[in-house]
Amino acid sequence: SNGDIMSRATNDMDNISSTLQQNLTQLITSIATFFSILWMMISISIPLTLWVLIIVPVSVVIIGIVAPRSQKYFSDQQRHLGLLNNQIEETYAGYTIVRAYNHEDKERQSFAAENDQIYKASWKAQFISGMIMPLMTFINNLGYIGIAILGGIKVANGKIPIGDIQAFLQYTDQFSQPISQITTLTNQIQSTIASAERIFQVLDEPEMKNNKQNLPVKKEKEIINFDHVQFGYNPNDELLMTDYNLPVKKGEIVAIVGPTGAGKTTMINLLERFYDIKAGSIRFNGQDTRDMSREKLRSHFAMVLQDTWLFTGTIYDNIAYGKENPSKDEVIKASKAAHVDTFVKQLPKGYKTILNEEASNISQGQRQLITIARAFLANPEILILDEATSSVDSRTEVQIQHAMETLLKGRTSFVVAHRLSTIRDAQHIVVMNHGSIVETGNHDSLMKKNGFYADLYNSQFSGKVVI
Repeated sequence: SNGDIMSRATNDMDNISSTLQQNLTQLITSIATFFSILWMMISISIPLTLWVLIIVPVSVVIIGIVAPRSQKYFSDQQRHLGLLNNQIEETYAGYTIVRAYNHEDKERQSFAAENDQIYKASWKAQFISGMIMPLMTFINNLGYIGIAILGGIKVANGKIPIGDIQAFLQYTDQFSQPISQITTLTNQIQSTIASAERIFQVLDEPEMKNNKQNLPVKKEKEIINFDHVQFGYNPNDELLMTDYNLPVKKGEIVAIVGPTGAGKTTMINLLERFYDIKAGSIRFNGQDTRDMSREKLRSHFAMVLQDTWLFTGTIYDNIAYGKENPSKDEVIKASKAAHVDTFVKQLPKGYKTILNEEASNISQGQRQLITIARAFLANPEILILDEATSSVDSRTEVQIQHAMETLLKGRTSFVVAHRLSTIRDAQHIVVMNHGSIVETGNHDSLMKKNGFYADLYNSQFSGKVVI
């Protein structure tokens, strides 16, 4: 989920960063101090040093018993923190819906429940890991007492000077300090390990492979060619496309229509290689798209999605985002073509109007028009409109259609649309239902077939439901 990913990128990374910047230095210092004091103790008395070293394996055993138990709770703490962040992100993103449906109390209860889970995991982790320090202090004091007794006996027997015993006792006390410091760091180290595990879960996710086919480039008239394409999401599932062919020449409009959930967006995903086909080939200018890097392939496309994406900044900057270093004239031209210029001039600050977070200070239709203008400015070889006019009123939609007639000259476009009246002039209409392509043709030929497309088209005017 978005909130959990954000928590991994912020809380978990910050946790690791703090350990590396602060605690790692202290750990190295403690280890260096430990071996330095050990050397001085050996130079005074090897038998007494061996007695002191007994506490080291005992300390290791205690840490080995306690640490794994607290580690489990530290992992739970970080996991619930990610879930809490996800809930906060979703609640703030949809605060209008929360208020509209009077769900404030329910959201507060959900927050309190998840926060309580963090509290329970945190205090258990801190309590169990906190036991290490007093246990280590107790063992170190036993070692100190043992040295005092053995040293006193050796002094009484004249085997060692009293000054050496005094120095050895001081070293014994100092010897326990780096061990205590290391055990104190155990809490933070365990929390860091839990954070590192969550980070590496993301880093270890398999990358999308290119799966090059090394097929020869063909000389074709078509800019896009679906050649005997087979596709299914999972190997064991039934194929959605079994033997699909669709040649698309430069400048042609391909409309993809069908009921909601029919698989229209899947076609777009295949074009831009968000999924790879099972068999056959999709060629761009004669080259199999699997032989192209995803970055190179997608540089030939521009998309306008149903869900608008705008960032905090001026309207001008949001439109200019479609092209690197565009001139002002280019931005204004694209703006006028997408009918953005009309409403922008009515704003007090015009193109310098700052869009706030989620661009909620302009209407949904205006946001859609800005994204369309941005795509026009990019001037791609292939333009994809995924239900791009779904949030625009009928009058504005007609204006966009007129603008597209000019802007799409010499440019191939794939249009996903619900309102079939807007794609009557498309050279190719791909009709989908239940994830499969059921018909292909232009408007006139499909209407003559009197099949699924004809029923779908007529239902928009008759009010009948097509299943």
